[in-house]
Amino acid sequence: MSSTPRRVLAGLAAIGAGFAAKGLLARHRAVADVAPELRQWTLYLPLSLNSVTLAVFRKQSVPRPRPHPGVRTEQRTVPAGGGVPAVGVSVHRKEGGRRPGGVVVWIHGGGMVLGSAAASDAWCARLAGELDVLVVNVDYRLAPEHPYPAALDDCYRVLRWVHDNAAELGVDPDRVAVSGKSAGAGLAAALAQRAYDTGVPVRFQALVYPMLDDRTVLRTDHGNRGAFVWTPAANRFGWTAYLGHPPRVDDDRPYAAPARRTDLTGLPPAWIGVGDLDLFHDEDVDYAHRLRAAGVPCALHVEPGMYHGADGQVAEEVPSMAAFRERLVDALRTALEQ
Repeated sequence: MSSTPRRVLAGLAAIGAGFAAKGLLARHRAVADVAPELRQWTLYLPLSLNSVTLAVFRKQSVPRPRPHPGVRTEQRTVPAGGGVPAVGVSVHRKEGGRRPGGVVVWIHGGGMVLGSAAASDAWCARLAGELDVLVVNVDYRLAPEHPYPAALDDCYRVLRWVHDNAAELGVDPDRVAVSGKSAGAGLAAALAQRAYDTGVPVRFQALVYPMLDDRTVLRTDHGNRGAFVWTPAANRFGWTAYLGHPPRVDDDRPYAAPARRTDLTGLPPAWIGVGDLDLFHDEDVDYAHRLRAAGVPCALHVEPGMYHGADGQVAEEVPSMAAFRERLVDALRTALEQ
C-alpha cells in the first residue's frame, strides 16, 4: 500500500477516534446530571432502537417471576370477536382478600413496540398484595405489526370485561383505576379519555412517566433531556410504528396521542410521576397542568436526577426509587380506598 492511502486511512481513523472521544465526553457530562445513586455503567452505552435492534430486543427472554407470597396469579383471556384475537391478561389477587374490592388495570411499557405482560407480573403481584386489590395485567398487541388503535382497543376490551364481569371477579365496578408505565401509561391516559367518552367508570389514573405526545418528536430542543434509555430517536421510532406514519403537526385521530385532546374536563383524577431528565418531562408536566386547569385533581411528582425508567434499571433498594414507587402505590391506595 502506498503512503497516500495509509495517510488517508490514518486520517479517517483519527477523525473517527475524535468523534468517539467527543461523544464519550458528551455522555460523561450527561451522566453527571444523573442522581449519584442512579448512575450505572450501562448509561455510557449508545443504545438505539430500530427495525433491526427491535428484533434483537424482542428475543430477550423474560425470567419467570417468583410467586409473590400470599398472591394468586391466574392467566385469562378476554374475547374480542370479529376476527380480532383474544386479549391475554394475567390476574393477580391477594389470597383471602376482600370482596368486592378495588381493581387496577395495569398496562406495561415498551414504547408501543416492546414488552409483555409477563415482564410486569412481579410488580402487579406486589401491587395486589400491598393494596389488597385485583390487578389485571394487559398483554396488548404491539406495533408496528399492529398499529393504532390495536393496543388501545385491547386495553378498552379488558376494561369493559372487568366491568361486565365484576361480580365473578369479585370487584367493585365503582373502584376501578387504570395505570401503567411509559407507553403503558400513555395508553392508560388514552383509555381514561375513551372510557369517559363512552360512559365506562374509571375512578383514577396513575401514570408513570407517560408517553403522551407524539409532537415531542417534532421538537429539536429537549433541554438536555432524553439522553438515556428512551431517546429522541427511539421516540420517533416508537411513535412512527404506533401511528403508522411519522408524527406530524396535524393528526385528528381521537386517543392516538392523549396530549392532543383539547378538553380534559371530566376526566378521572390523576397521579403523574416523571424524572426531570426524562424525555417525557415537558409533555407530562404540561398534561398535569392542563388537567388541573380543567378542574381535574392531579398530583404531580418530578424526581430530581431521574432518567426514563430508572426505577426499573437500578436496584429497588435505592432509596429514591423505592420512594418514587411508594408514591405511586400510595396514590392508588388513597384513590381505591375512598
